[in-house]
Amino acid sequence: MLALLPLLRTSWGRRAGSLVAARPPGGVSAGAGLWRAMSLYRTEGRGQPHSPGYRLFFKNEAGHYISPFHDIPLKVDSIEENGIPTKRARNDEYESLFNMVVEIPRWTNAKMEIATKEPLNPIKPDIKDGKLRYVPNIFPHKGYIWNYGALPQTWEDPRRKDKSTDCCGDDDPIDVCEIGSKVLSSGDVIRVKILGVLALIDQGETDWKLIAINVNDPEASEFHDIDDVKKYKPGYLEATLNWFRLYKVPDGKPENQFAFNGEFKSKAFALEVIKSTHECWKALLMKKCDGGPIN
Repeated sequence: MLALLPLLRTSWGRRAGSLVAARPPGGVSAGAGLWRAMSLYRTEGRGQPHSPGYRLFFKNEAGHYISPFHDIPLKVDSIEENGIPTKRARNDEYESLFNMVVEIPRWTNAKMEIATKEPLNPIKPDIKDGKLRYVPNIFPHKGYIWNYGALPQTWEDPRRKDKSTDCCGDDDPIDVCEIGSKVLSSGDVIRVKILGVLALIDQGETDWKLIAINVNDPEASEFHDIDDVKKYKPGYLEATLNWFRLYKVPDGKPENQFAFNGEFKSKAFALEVIKSTHECWKALLMKKCDGGPIN
């Protein structure tokens, strides 16, 4: 954690390549595992996929192990990806560009998550009662209906009541639903444009769901705010609301509830939510609040 404190000298963090790298896990060689290149990062899988012990670790450009929770910057601060300029957003939209860590590809069912309580915070399978968790298919869809993941350097504080929902956070980085046309892979780190947010209330906890689009998606230039999703992808927000309402029902649980009567809030509102969760993450890093077992 101490190596991460220089991040707090700026409001949104820096490129991971400028950070002090974390040490590799004990007994792990740098050449082992499956490698996949990304813009500034690579992933290394350990164990058998779809098994409880599977972990997907992250490395930076220098080949050093990093945490996708703490070391990948929240804000986009580069206009190049693999040496190629990314599609430019309008100048007034730069503030809405963020890095996203993809945990779950669209149309898949296995629940994967950043392991916030483990060293280096790899992506791992979600397990309950000793069994791998899979989301049911919510008719007429197959699995998750977006590329699903989280914004790094954010945290929803479970001991801090959100003033707009009157509920505390869910103890995780803030979730993102990426609505672009490409099916991504677990461990991808992409740049997204924030469009809006939905406030899910899950068992009395605030669980924000950001709506975003990959900045390099062919249609990204058409999307600037939540109303553009209604215009260019009619029915998508309604399907999203229905999915989050019902996905726990097949397990015998009641329908989920929402703040604001299920209304999707605007980009401006979403940016304030992100700012708040980033401040909570900084407080966690500075030990100004109780993070419990979070690593």
